[in-house]
Amino acid sequence: MTKKFSLLLLSFILFFGAFLPQGKSSAASGSIIISSETVNVRGGPGLSYPLVKVANRGEKYSIVKEKDDWIEIQLSFGKTGWVVNWLVTKENEQKTANAASSSESKSTVAIANTDQLRVRSGPGTSFRIVGFLNKGQEVSVLDQNENWYKITSTFGEGWVAKEFLDSRTGQTENKSAATSSKESNTGVVNGDTLNVRKESSSSSTIIGKLTKGTNVTIYTKQNKWYEIGFGNIRGWVSSEFVDIQSGSAEDKPAESSSFIGTVTANSLSIRSGASLNAGIIGSVTKGQSFTILDESNNWAKIEYKTGSFGWVAGWYLDKSTEKPNTGTSSGKETTITILQDGTNIRKQANVQSDVVQRVNEGDTFSVISVKNDWYEIKLKNGKTGFVAGWIVSTNGSAPRIEKSGAEGYLKNKTIVLDPGHGGGDNGTTGANGTLEKELTLRTARLLFDKLTAAGADVYLTRNNDSYVTLPSRVSLAAINRADAFISLHYDSNLDRSVRGMTGYYYHSYQKSLADTIYSSTVGQTNLKNRGVRFGDFHVIRENSQKATLIELGYLSNPEEEMTLKSGAFQENAASGLYDGLARFFKEN
Repeated sequence: MTKKFSLLLLSFILFFGAFLPQGKSSAASGSIIISSETVNVRGGPGLSYPLVKVANRGEKYSIVKEKDDWIEIQLSFGKTGWVVNWLVTKENEQKTANAASSSESKSTVAIANTDQLRVRSGPGTSFRIVGFLNKGQEVSVLDQNENWYKITSTFGEGWVAKEFLDSRTGQTENKSAATSSKESNTGVVNGDTLNVRKESSSSSTIIGKLTKGTNVTIYTKQNKWYEIGFGNIRGWVSSEFVDIQSGSAEDKPAESSSFIGTVTANSLSIRSGASLNAGIIGSVTKGQSFTILDESNNWAKIEYKTGSFGWVAGWYLDKSTEKPNTGTSSGKETTITILQDGTNIRKQANVQSDVVQRVNEGDTFSVISVKNDWYEIKLKNGKTGFVAGWIVSTNGSAPRIEKSGAEGYLKNKTIVLDPGHGGGDNGTTGANGTLEKELTLRTARLLFDKLTAAGADVYLTRNNDSYVTLPSRVSLAAINRADAFISLHYDSNLDRSVRGMTGYYYHSYQKSLADTIYSSTVGQTNLKNRGVRFGDFHVIRENSQKATLIELGYLSNPEEEMTLKSGAFQENAASGLYDGLARFFKEN
Protein backbone atom coordinates (compact mmCIF):
# COMPACT_ATOMS: atom_id res chain seq x y z
CA MET A 1 0.00 0.00 0.00
CA THR A 2 2.79 2.34 0.96
CA LYS A 3 4.60 1.56 -2.32
CA LYS A 4 1.46 2.27 -4.37
CA PHE A 5 0.87 5.53 -2.52
CA SER A 6 4.48 6.64 -3.18
CA LEU A 7 4.16 5.90 -6.90
CA LEU A 8 0.87 7.80 -7.03
CA LEU A 9 2.42 10.80 -5.26
CA LEU A 10 5.43 10.81 -7.61
CA SER A 11 3.15 10.70 -10.66
CA PHE A 12 1.10 13.57 -9.20
CA ILE A 13 4.23 15.71 -8.73
CA LEU A 14 5.57 14.97 -12.23
CA PHE A 15 2.18 15.69 -13.84
CA PHE A 16 1.69 19.12 -12.24
CA GLY A 17 5.38 19.94 -12.46
CA ALA A 18 5.08 19.93 -16.24
CA PHE A 19 2.67 22.89 -16.03
CA LEU A 20 4.61 24.93 -13.51
CA PRO A 21 6.95 27.72 -14.68
CA GLN A 22 10.60 26.76 -14.71
CA GLY A 23 11.49 29.27 -11.99
CA LYS A 24 15.02 30.58 -11.91
CA SER A 25 16.05 29.64 -15.42
CA SER A 26 13.14 31.65 -16.89
CA ALA A 27 13.37 34.61 -14.53
CA ALA A 28 17.10 34.85 -15.01
CA SER A 29 16.59 35.52 -18.73
CA GLY A 30 14.75 38.81 -18.06
CA SER A 31 12.09 40.24 -20.34
CA ILE A 32 11.58 41.84 -23.76
CA ILE A 33 9.57 44.78 -25.06
CA ILE A 34 8.03 44.74 -28.55
CA SER A 35 9.85 47.47 -30.51
CA SER A 36 7.98 47.24 -33.85
CA GLU A 37 4.37 48.27 -34.52
CA THR A 38 3.25 44.64 -34.72
CA VAL A 39 5.20 41.40 -34.30
CA ASN A 40 4.04 37.90 -35.19
CA VAL A 41 4.34 35.41 -32.31
CA ARG A 42 4.78 31.88 -33.65
CA GLY A 43 4.49 28.37 -32.26
CA GLY A 44 8.17 27.63 -32.76
CA PRO A 45 11.54 29.22 -33.66
CA GLY A 46 10.96 29.71 -37.38
CA LEU A 47 8.75 31.39 -39.98
CA SER A 48 7.20 28.04 -40.93
CA TYR A 49 5.55 27.62 -37.52
CA PRO A 50 1.87 28.64 -37.13
CA LEU A 51 0.92 32.12 -35.95
CA VAL A 52 -0.04 32.13 -32.26
CA LYS A 53 -0.89 35.82 -31.83
CA VAL A 54 0.12 39.33 -32.94
CA ALA A 55 1.94 41.44 -30.32
CA ASN A 56 1.90 45.25 -30.42
CA ARG A 57 4.59 47.86 -29.82
CA GLY A 58 5.35 48.43 -26.13
CA GLU A 59 4.01 45.10 -24.85
CA LYS A 60 6.27 43.35 -22.35
CA TYR A 61 6.88 39.59 -22.01
CA SER A 62 9.14 37.38 -19.88
CA ILE A 63 11.86 35.45 -21.69
CA VAL A 64 11.72 31.65 -21.38
CA LYS A 65 14.75 30.84 -23.51
CA GLU A 66 16.62 31.83 -26.67
CA LYS A 67 17.52 29.85 -29.77
CA ASP A 68 19.54 31.34 -32.63
CA ASP A 69 17.63 34.47 -33.77
CA TRP A 70 14.47 33.58 -31.87
CA ILE A 71 13.26 34.23 -28.32
CA GLU A 72 10.64 32.09 -26.57
CA ILE A 73 8.35 34.30 -24.47
CA GLN A 74 5.75 33.61 -21.77
CA LEU A 75 2.29 34.54 -23.11
CA SER A 76 0.15 33.25 -20.24
CA PHE A 77 0.17 30.48 -17.68
CA GLY A 78 1.42 27.35 -19.44
CA LYS A 79 1.48 29.03 -22.88
CA THR A 80 4.54 30.34 -24.75
CA GLY A 81 5.40 31.63 -28.22
CA TRP A 82 8.43 32.65 -30.30
CA VAL A 83 9.47 36.05 -31.72
CA VAL A 84 12.46 37.09 -33.83
CA ASN A 85 15.05 38.95 -31.75
CA TRP A 86 15.55 41.92 -34.10
CA LEU A 87 11.95 43.12 -33.64
CA VAL A 88 12.15 43.32 -29.85
CA THR A 89 14.33 45.02 -27.25
CA LYS A 90 15.57 43.33 -24.10
CA GLU A 91 14.50 45.38 -21.09
CA ASN A 92 18.03 45.66 -19.68
CA GLU A 93 19.31 46.89 -23.07
CA GLN A 94 16.61 49.55 -23.16
CA LYS A 95 17.45 50.71 -19.65
CA THR A 96 21.14 50.86 -20.54
CA ALA A 97 20.40 52.84 -23.70
CA ASN A 98 18.14 55.23 -21.83
CA ALA A 99 20.72 55.69 -19.08
CA ALA A 100 23.43 56.39 -21.66
CA SER A 101 21.17 58.85 -23.45
CA SER A 102 20.39 60.56 -20.17
CA SER A 103 24.08 60.67 -19.27
CA GLU A 104 25.10 62.10 -22.63
CA SER A 105 22.36 64.70 -22.65
CA LYS A 106 22.41 66.23 -19.18
CA SER A 107 21.51 69.59 -20.60
CA THR A 108 18.03 70.16 -22.02
CA VAL A 109 18.54 73.84 -22.88
CA ALA A 110 20.81 75.39 -25.51
CA ILE A 111 21.50 78.90 -26.86
CA ALA A 112 22.09 79.91 -30.49
CA ASN A 113 25.60 81.30 -30.98
CA THR A 114 24.95 82.97 -34.35
CA ASP A 115 22.29 85.11 -36.01
CA GLN A 116 19.82 83.80 -38.61
CA LEU A 117 20.48 80.19 -37.64
CA ARG A 118 18.47 77.89 -39.90
CA VAL A 119 16.16 75.39 -38.24
CA ARG A 120 15.27 72.49 -40.51
CA SER A 121 12.56 69.85 -40.55
CA GLY A 122 15.15 67.07 -40.21
CA PRO A 123 18.83 66.47 -39.35
CA GLY A 124 20.46 67.52 -42.62
CA THR A 125 20.80 70.37 -45.11
CA SER A 126 18.50 68.55 -47.54
CA PHE A 127 15.54 69.24 -45.25
CA ARG A 128 13.39 72.33 -45.71
CA ILE A 129 13.92 75.38 -43.50
CA VAL A 130 11.12 75.72 -40.93
CA GLY A 131 12.41 78.76 -39.03
CA PHE A 132 15.35 80.82 -37.84
CA LEU A 133 17.03 81.49 -34.49
CA ASN A 134 18.82 84.68 -33.52
CA LYS A 135 22.01 84.83 -31.51
CA GLY A 136 21.30 84.34 -27.81
CA GLN A 137 17.89 82.75 -28.38
CA GLU A 138 17.20 79.88 -25.98
CA VAL A 139 15.68 76.56 -27.07
CA SER A 140 14.87 73.21 -25.46
CA VAL A 141 16.77 70.15 -26.69
CA LEU A 142 14.54 67.11 -27.33
CA ASP A 143 16.97 64.71 -28.99
CA GLN A 144 20.40 64.62 -30.62
CA ASN A 145 22.84 62.62 -32.68
CA GLU A 146 26.53 63.31 -33.19
CA ASN A 147 25.95 66.26 -35.57
CA TRP A 148 22.44 67.63 -34.94
CA TYR A 149 20.14 68.74 -32.12
CA LYS A 150 16.37 68.29 -32.28
CA ILE A 151 14.95 71.38 -30.59
CA THR A 152 11.65 73.02 -29.75
CA SER A 153 11.09 76.75 -29.76
CA THR A 154 8.32 79.31 -30.28
CA PHE A 155 7.67 78.08 -33.84
CA GLY A 156 7.62 74.37 -32.97
CA GLU A 157 10.10 71.51 -33.42
CA GLY A 158 13.07 71.31 -35.76
CA TRP A 159 16.73 70.32 -36.15
CA VAL A 160 19.83 72.52 -35.83
CA ALA A 161 23.50 71.78 -36.52
CA LYS A 162 25.22 71.21 -33.16
CA GLU A 163 28.07 73.58 -33.97
CA PHE A 164 25.74 76.58 -33.78
CA LEU A 165 24.19 75.82 -30.37
CA ASP A 166 25.86 76.13 -26.96
CA SER A 167 24.66 73.98 -24.09
CA ARG A 168 23.42 76.05 -21.15
CA THR A 169 23.33 73.69 -18.18
CA GLY A 170 26.76 72.34 -19.17
CA GLN A 171 28.14 75.89 -19.01
CA THR A 172 30.64 75.32 -16.19
CA GLU A 173 32.05 72.24 -17.87
CA ASN A 174 32.20 73.99 -21.23
CA LYS A 175 33.96 77.02 -19.78
CA SER A 176 36.56 74.75 -18.33
CA ALA A 177 37.02 73.01 -21.65
CA ALA A 178 37.24 76.33 -23.48
CA THR A 179 39.83 77.62 -21.02
CA SER A 180 41.83 74.45 -21.44
CA SER A 181 41.68 74.84 -25.22
CA LYS A 182 42.73 78.49 -25.17
CA GLU A 183 45.69 77.66 -22.96
CA SER A 184 46.60 74.67 -25.11
CA ASN A 185 49.35 74.51 -27.70
CA THR A 186 49.44 73.02 -31.15
CA GLY A 187 51.88 70.20 -31.82
CA VAL A 188 53.18 68.32 -34.84
CA VAL A 189 53.97 64.59 -34.82
CA ASN A 190 57.67 64.03 -35.62
CA GLY A 191 57.67 60.21 -35.63
CA ASP A 192 56.61 57.96 -38.50
CA THR A 193 53.79 56.31 -36.50
CA LEU A 194 52.73 57.52 -33.06
CA ASN A 195 50.49 55.47 -30.77
CA VAL A 196 47.69 57.33 -28.98
CA ARG A 197 46.92 55.66 -25.66
CA LYS A 198 43.99 55.76 -23.25
CA GLU A 199 46.22 56.65 -20.27
CA SER A 200 49.69 58.19 -19.82
CA SER A 201 51.50 54.85 -19.79
CA SER A 202 53.22 52.70 -22.40
CA SER A 203 51.22 49.71 -21.16
CA SER A 204 47.86 51.48 -21.65
CA THR A 205 45.43 50.51 -24.41
CA ILE A 206 46.14 51.97 -27.87
CA ILE A 207 43.07 53.92 -29.09
CA GLY A 208 44.56 55.34 -32.30
CA LYS A 209 47.65 56.01 -34.38
CA LEU A 210 48.96 59.26 -35.91
CA THR A 211 51.36 59.68 -38.79
CA LYS A 212 54.30 62.05 -39.20
CA GLY A 213 53.32 65.68 -39.83
CA THR A 214 49.88 65.38 -38.20
CA ASN A 215 48.80 68.51 -36.29
CA VAL A 216 47.37 67.90 -32.81
CA THR A 217 46.04 70.03 -29.96
CA ILE A 218 48.02 69.62 -26.71
CA TYR A 219 45.91 70.02 -23.57
CA THR A 220 48.13 68.98 -20.64
CA LYS A 221 51.52 67.46 -19.84
CA GLN A 222 52.11 64.71 -17.30
CA ASN A 223 55.68 63.51 -16.79
CA LYS A 224 56.83 62.61 -20.31
CA TRP A 225 53.33 62.41 -21.79
CA TYR A 226 51.05 64.88 -23.59
CA GLU A 227 47.26 64.71 -23.52
CA ILE A 228 46.32 65.52 -27.11
CA GLY A 229 43.26 65.91 -29.28
CA PHE A 230 42.87 65.03 -32.95
CA GLY A 231 39.50 64.75 -34.70
CA ASN A 232 37.34 62.53 -32.49
CA ILE A 233 40.37 61.10 -30.67
CA ARG A 234 41.51 62.39 -27.28
CA GLY A 235 44.30 60.49 -25.54
CA TRP A 236 47.93 60.42 -24.44
CA VAL A 237 51.17 60.30 -26.48
CA SER A 238 54.86 60.25 -25.64
CA SER A 239 56.08 63.88 -25.59
CA GLU A 240 59.35 63.08 -27.38
CA PHE A 241 57.42 62.40 -30.60
CA VAL A 242 55.57 65.75 -30.69
CA ASP A 243 57.07 69.15 -31.48
CA ILE A 244 55.22 72.04 -29.81
CA GLN A 245 54.06 75.07 -31.81
CA SER A 246 52.37 78.10 -30.29
CA GLY A 247 49.39 79.83 -31.88
CA SER A 248 51.12 83.20 -32.38
CA ALA A 249 51.85 85.05 -35.58
CA GLU A 250 55.46 83.91 -35.39
CA ASP A 251 54.31 80.47 -36.47
CA LYS A 252 52.92 81.58 -39.80
CA PRO A 253 54.16 79.03 -42.35
CA ALA A 254 56.97 80.26 -44.56
CA GLU A 255 55.25 78.81 -47.61
CA SER A 256 51.54 79.49 -48.03
CA SER A 257 49.15 77.18 -49.81
CA SER A 258 48.12 78.26 -53.29
CA PHE A 259 44.50 77.49 -52.42
CA ILE A 260 41.89 80.05 -51.45
CA GLY A 261 38.91 79.04 -49.33
CA THR A 262 35.57 80.88 -49.58
CA VAL A 263 33.18 80.46 -46.66
CA THR A 264 29.87 78.81 -47.62
CA ALA A 265 28.21 78.84 -44.16
CA ASN A 266 26.34 81.92 -42.91
CA SER A 267 28.60 82.00 -39.84
CA LEU A 268 31.64 79.77 -39.36
CA SER A 269 33.49 79.36 -36.06
CA ILE A 270 37.28 79.72 -35.94
CA ARG A 271 38.92 77.33 -33.49
CA SER A 272 42.32 77.16 -31.78
CA GLY A 273 42.98 73.69 -33.19
CA ALA A 274 41.87 71.36 -35.97
CA SER A 275 39.06 69.81 -33.97
CA LEU A 276 35.52 70.49 -32.78
CA ASN A 277 36.93 70.02 -29.27
CA ALA A 278 39.17 73.08 -29.67
CA GLY A 279 38.05 76.44 -28.27
CA ILE A 280 36.25 79.01 -30.44
CA ILE A 281 38.44 82.10 -30.91
CA GLY A 282 36.47 84.00 -33.56
CA SER A 283 34.13 83.67 -36.53
CA VAL A 284 33.87 84.49 -40.24
CA THR A 285 30.83 84.90 -42.47
CA LYS A 286 29.57 83.62 -45.80
CA GLY A 287 31.40 85.02 -48.83
CA GLN A 288 34.66 85.87 -47.05
CA SER A 289 37.72 84.17 -48.55
CA PHE A 290 41.15 83.43 -47.12
CA THR A 291 44.45 81.84 -48.09
CA ILE A 292 44.61 78.30 -46.76
CA LEU A 293 47.89 78.07 -44.83
CA ASP A 294 47.67 74.46 -43.75
CA GLU A 295 45.24 71.52 -43.83
CA SER A 296 44.68 68.67 -41.40
CA ASN A 297 41.94 66.02 -41.37
CA ASN A 298 39.45 68.18 -43.33
CA TRP A 299 40.30 71.33 -41.34
CA ALA A 300 41.95 74.44 -42.82
CA LYS A 301 44.26 76.93 -41.08
CA ILE A 302 43.66 80.58 -42.06
CA GLU A 303 44.76 84.08 -41.03
CA TYR A 304 41.30 85.47 -40.19
CA LYS A 305 42.67 88.89 -39.27
CA THR A 306 46.13 90.41 -39.39
CA GLY A 307 48.42 88.43 -37.10
CA SER A 308 45.66 86.08 -35.88
CA PHE A 309 45.47 82.47 -37.01
CA GLY A 310 42.94 79.71 -36.45
CA TRP A 311 41.28 76.61 -37.86
CA VAL A 312 37.94 76.27 -39.67
CA ALA A 313 36.01 73.21 -40.84
CA GLY A 314 37.14 72.53 -44.40
CA TRP A 315 33.75 71.20 -45.49
CA TYR A 316 32.38 74.76 -45.19
CA LEU A 317 34.94 76.14 -47.67
CA ASP A 318 34.89 76.33 -51.46
CA LYS A 319 38.47 75.95 -52.71
CA SER A 320 39.94 77.90 -55.61
CA THR A 321 43.24 79.45 -56.66
CA GLU A 322 41.93 83.02 -56.88
CA LYS A 323 42.95 86.04 -54.83
CA PRO A 324 41.38 86.03 -51.35
CA ASN A 325 38.49 88.36 -50.62
CA THR A 326 37.81 89.12 -46.95
CA GLY A 327 34.74 91.18 -47.72
CA THR A 328 31.70 90.05 -49.65
CA SER A 329 31.70 87.45 -52.37
CA SER A 330 33.13 88.66 -55.67
CA GLY A 331 30.70 86.48 -57.61
CA LYS A 332 33.44 84.47 -59.24
CA GLU A 333 32.53 82.00 -61.95
CA THR A 334 31.17 78.68 -60.74
CA THR A 335 32.48 75.46 -62.24
CA ILE A 336 31.48 71.85 -61.75
CA THR A 337 33.74 68.80 -61.74
CA ILE A 338 32.53 65.43 -63.01
CA LEU A 339 32.86 62.63 -60.44
CA GLN A 340 32.20 59.52 -62.54
CA ASP A 341 33.30 58.23 -65.95
CA GLY A 342 30.47 58.09 -68.47
CA THR A 343 28.34 60.79 -66.84
CA ASN A 344 25.44 61.82 -69.07
CA ILE A 345 25.05 65.41 -70.25
CA ARG A 346 21.43 65.86 -71.32
CA LYS A 347 19.57 68.22 -73.61
CA GLN A 348 17.08 69.23 -70.91
CA ALA A 349 17.06 69.16 -67.09
CA ASN A 350 15.49 65.71 -66.58
CA VAL A 351 16.55 62.08 -66.80
CA GLN A 352 14.18 61.36 -69.70
CA SER A 353 15.87 63.93 -71.95
CA ASP A 354 18.25 62.90 -74.76
CA VAL A 355 21.94 62.46 -73.95
CA VAL A 356 24.01 64.97 -75.95
CA GLN A 357 27.41 63.93 -74.62
CA ARG A 358 29.14 61.59 -72.15
CA VAL A 359 31.99 62.96 -70.06
CA ASN A 360 34.53 61.49 -67.67
CA GLU A 361 35.73 61.88 -64.10
CA GLY A 362 37.79 65.05 -63.58
CA ASP A 363 36.29 67.01 -66.52
CA THR A 364 35.33 70.58 -65.53
CA PHE A 365 32.74 72.91 -67.07
CA SER A 366 31.49 76.46 -66.48
CA VAL A 367 28.00 76.81 -65.01
CA ILE A 368 25.57 79.02 -66.94
CA SER A 369 22.48 78.56 -64.76
CA VAL A 370 20.76 76.29 -62.27
CA LYS A 371 17.42 74.65 -63.06
CA ASN A 372 15.76 72.62 -60.32
CA ASP A 373 18.40 70.04 -59.33
CA TRP A 374 20.39 70.43 -62.57
CA TYR A 375 23.29 72.59 -63.73
CA GLU A 376 23.24 74.09 -67.22
CA ILE A 377 26.87 73.97 -68.37
CA LYS A 378 28.92 75.17 -71.31
CA LEU A 379 30.48 72.27 -73.25
CA LYS A 380 33.87 72.26 -74.98
CA ASN A 381 32.23 72.56 -78.41
CA GLY A 382 30.47 75.78 -77.38
CA LYS A 383 27.05 74.17 -76.95
CA THR A 384 25.20 73.80 -73.67
CA GLY A 385 23.76 70.87 -71.76
CA PHE A 386 22.44 69.82 -68.37
CA VAL A 387 24.06 67.63 -65.71
CA ALA A 388 22.44 66.33 -62.52
CA GLY A 389 23.62 68.40 -59.55
CA TRP A 390 23.81 65.44 -57.18
CA ILE A 391 26.60 63.68 -59.10
CA VAL A 392 29.09 66.56 -59.46
CA SER A 393 31.15 68.75 -57.15
CA THR A 394 31.06 72.56 -57.38
CA ASN A 395 33.65 75.30 -57.04
CA GLY A 396 32.75 78.97 -56.98
CA SER A 397 30.61 81.59 -55.30
CA ALA A 398 27.23 80.43 -56.59
CA PRO A 399 25.20 78.42 -54.06
CA ARG A 400 25.27 74.66 -54.26
CA ILE A 401 22.11 72.89 -55.32
CA GLU A 402 19.84 72.25 -52.35
CA LYS A 403 17.80 69.13 -52.98
CA SER A 404 14.25 70.12 -52.15
CA GLY A 405 11.18 68.03 -51.56
CA ALA A 406 13.04 64.87 -50.56
CA GLU A 407 10.62 64.23 -47.71
CA GLY A 408 7.75 63.88 -50.19
CA TYR A 409 9.43 61.00 -51.97
CA LEU A 410 10.45 59.16 -48.78
CA LYS A 411 7.25 59.52 -46.74
CA ASN A 412 5.65 56.15 -45.89
CA LYS A 413 8.38 54.22 -47.73
CA THR A 414 9.61 51.12 -45.90
CA ILE A 415 13.39 51.03 -45.71
CA VAL A 416 15.61 48.44 -44.04
CA LEU A 417 19.10 49.57 -43.03
CA ASP A 418 21.64 46.82 -42.45
CA PRO A 419 24.74 47.90 -40.47
CA GLY A 420 27.20 45.16 -41.43
CA HIS A 421 28.68 42.74 -38.87
CA GLY A 422 28.19 43.11 -35.09
CA GLY A 423 28.68 41.19 -31.86
CA GLY A 424 31.50 38.67 -32.19
CA ASP A 425 31.86 39.59 -35.87
CA ASN A 426 34.01 42.75 -35.97
CA GLY A 427 34.20 42.91 -39.74
CA THR A 428 37.47 44.41 -40.90
CA THR A 429 39.80 46.21 -38.50
CA GLY A 430 41.29 49.47 -39.76
CA ALA A 431 44.98 50.30 -40.02
CA ASN A 432 44.63 52.33 -36.81
CA GLY A 433 42.26 49.97 -35.04
CA THR A 434 38.83 51.14 -36.20
CA LEU A 435 36.24 48.35 -36.08
CA GLU A 436 33.99 48.10 -39.12
CA LYS A 437 31.02 46.93 -37.00
CA GLU A 438 31.10 50.19 -34.98
CA LEU A 439 31.39 52.46 -38.01
CA THR A 440 28.55 50.80 -39.94
CA LEU A 441 26.21 51.23 -36.95
CA ARG A 442 27.27 54.88 -36.59
CA THR A 443 26.44 55.59 -40.25
CA ALA A 444 23.16 53.68 -40.04
CA ARG A 445 21.98 55.63 -36.99
CA LEU A 446 22.63 58.98 -38.69
CA LEU A 447 20.76 57.81 -41.79
CA PHE A 448 17.96 56.40 -39.60
CA ASP A 449 17.37 59.85 -38.05
CA LYS A 450 17.18 61.53 -41.46
CA LEU A 451 14.80 58.98 -42.95
CA THR A 452 12.56 58.94 -39.87
CA ALA A 453 12.33 62.75 -39.94
CA ALA A 454 11.20 62.47 -43.57
CA GLY A 455 8.32 60.17 -42.59
CA ALA A 456 9.77 56.86 -43.77
CA ASP A 457 9.18 53.59 -41.89
CA VAL A 458 12.73 52.55 -41.07
CA TYR A 459 14.01 49.25 -39.63
CA LEU A 460 17.55 48.51 -38.44
CA THR A 461 18.69 44.90 -38.68
CA ARG A 462 20.58 45.65 -35.46
CA ASN A 463 20.55 48.75 -33.25
CA ASN A 464 23.37 47.72 -30.92
CA ASP A 465 26.53 45.61 -30.90
CA SER A 466 24.77 42.30 -31.49
CA TYR A 467 25.26 39.50 -33.99
CA VAL A 468 22.48 38.93 -36.52
CA THR A 469 22.72 36.11 -39.07
CA LEU A 470 22.66 36.92 -42.77
CA PRO A 471 19.35 35.06 -43.39
CA SER A 472 17.76 37.03 -40.56
CA ARG A 473 18.83 40.33 -42.12
CA VAL A 474 17.25 39.32 -45.42
CA SER A 475 14.11 38.06 -43.65
CA LEU A 476 13.52 41.47 -42.10
CA ALA A 477 13.28 42.97 -45.61
CA ALA A 478 10.86 40.25 -46.76
CA ILE A 479 8.67 40.37 -43.64
CA ASN A 480 8.21 44.13 -43.91
CA ARG A 481 8.02 44.16 -47.73
CA ALA A 482 10.78 46.75 -47.84
CA ASP A 483 10.83 49.25 -50.68
CA ALA A 484 14.62 49.38 -50.30
CA PHE A 485 17.29 47.43 -48.40
CA ILE A 486 20.73 49.01 -47.88
CA SER A 487 23.62 47.03 -46.40
CA LEU A 488 26.39 49.31 -45.12
CA HIS A 489 30.03 48.19 -45.01
CA TYR A 490 33.61 49.47 -45.02
CA ASP A 491 36.25 47.78 -47.13
CA SER A 492 39.77 46.40 -46.68
CA ASN A 493 42.70 45.37 -48.87
CA LEU A 494 46.20 44.01 -48.24
CA ASP A 495 47.47 46.88 -50.39
CA ARG A 496 47.09 49.84 -48.01
CA SER A 497 47.17 52.36 -50.84
CA VAL A 498 43.80 51.16 -52.19
CA ARG A 499 40.99 53.62 -51.46
CA GLY A 500 37.51 54.65 -52.60
CA MET A 501 33.85 53.64 -52.55
CA THR A 502 32.19 50.69 -54.32
CA GLY A 503 28.53 49.79 -54.88
CA TYR A 504 27.10 46.30 -55.48
CA TYR A 505 23.93 44.62 -56.76
CA TYR A 506 23.16 40.97 -57.59
CA HIS A 507 19.81 40.88 -59.43
CA SER A 508 19.01 43.11 -62.38
CA TYR A 509 16.03 44.60 -60.51
CA GLN A 510 18.47 45.90 -57.88
CA LYS A 511 20.80 47.76 -60.25
CA SER A 512 18.79 50.99 -60.46
CA LEU A 513 18.76 51.36 -56.67
CA ALA A 514 22.49 50.62 -56.46
CA ASP A 515 23.36 53.13 -59.21
CA THR A 516 21.25 55.97 -57.81
CA ILE A 517 22.31 55.62 -54.17
CA TYR A 518 25.95 55.12 -55.09
CA SER A 519 26.14 58.18 -57.39
CA SER A 520 24.61 60.41 -54.74
CA THR A 521 26.85 59.14 -51.93
CA VAL A 522 30.14 59.21 -53.82
CA GLY A 523 29.30 62.73 -55.01
CA GLN A 524 28.55 63.92 -51.47
CA THR A 525 31.67 62.38 -49.88
CA ASN A 526 34.15 63.01 -52.72
CA LEU A 527 35.78 59.60 -52.21
CA LYS A 528 37.50 57.91 -55.15
CA ASN A 529 34.85 56.49 -57.47
CA ARG A 530 35.29 52.72 -57.90
CA GLY A 531 31.91 52.28 -59.55
CA VAL A 532 28.91 49.96 -59.20
CA ARG A 533 29.32 46.29 -60.05
CA PHE A 534 27.87 42.80 -59.66
CA GLY A 535 28.50 41.32 -56.20
CA ASP A 536 27.75 37.82 -54.92
CA PHE A 537 26.82 38.75 -51.33
CA HIS A 538 24.16 36.84 -49.36
CA VAL A 539 22.16 39.91 -48.26
CA ILE A 540 21.56 40.99 -51.87
CA ARG A 541 21.70 37.58 -53.58
CA GLU A 542 18.97 36.07 -51.38
CA ASN A 543 16.94 39.29 -51.23
CA SER A 544 13.66 39.41 -53.13
CA GLN A 545 13.44 43.17 -52.46
CA LYS A 546 15.34 45.97 -54.18
CA ALA A 547 18.65 45.90 -52.36
CA THR A 548 22.22 47.17 -52.56
CA LEU A 549 25.45 46.77 -50.62
CA ILE A 550 27.71 49.82 -50.33
CA GLU A 551 31.39 49.69 -49.30
CA LEU A 552 31.91 53.22 -47.94
CA GLY A 553 35.70 53.41 -48.22
CA TYR A 554 38.82 51.49 -47.16
CA LEU A 555 39.68 51.20 -43.48
CA SER A 556 42.92 49.47 -44.48
CA ASN A 557 44.17 52.78 -45.92
CA PRO A 558 45.44 54.80 -42.88
CA GLU A 559 44.69 58.19 -44.42
CA GLU A 560 41.23 57.18 -45.63
CA GLU A 561 40.49 55.58 -42.26
CA MET A 562 40.95 58.95 -40.53
CA THR A 563 38.56 60.54 -43.04
CA LEU A 564 35.95 57.79 -42.63
CA LYS A 565 35.95 58.23 -38.83
CA SER A 566 35.42 62.00 -38.98
CA GLY A 567 32.07 63.53 -38.12
CA ALA A 568 32.11 65.44 -41.41
CA PHE A 569 32.41 62.26 -43.49
CA GLN A 570 29.76 60.43 -41.49
CA GLU A 571 27.34 63.31 -41.99
CA ASN A 572 28.11 63.53 -45.71
CA ALA A 573 27.77 59.77 -46.18
CA ALA A 574 24.40 59.70 -44.42
CA SER A 575 23.25 62.72 -46.45
CA GLY A 576 24.37 61.13 -49.70
CA LEU A 577 22.53 57.89 -48.92
CA TYR A 578 19.43 59.86 -47.91
CA ASP A 579 19.45 61.99 -51.07
CA GLY A 580 20.07 58.92 -53.20
CA LEU A 581 17.06 57.13 -51.75
CA ALA A 582 14.88 60.19 -52.35
CA ARG A 583 16.14 60.40 -55.92
CA PHE A 584 15.46 56.69 -56.48
CA PHE A 585 11.84 56.91 -55.31
CA LYS A 586 11.33 60.10 -57.33
CA GLU A 587 12.45 58.43 -60.54
CA ASN A 588 10.92 54.98 -60.01
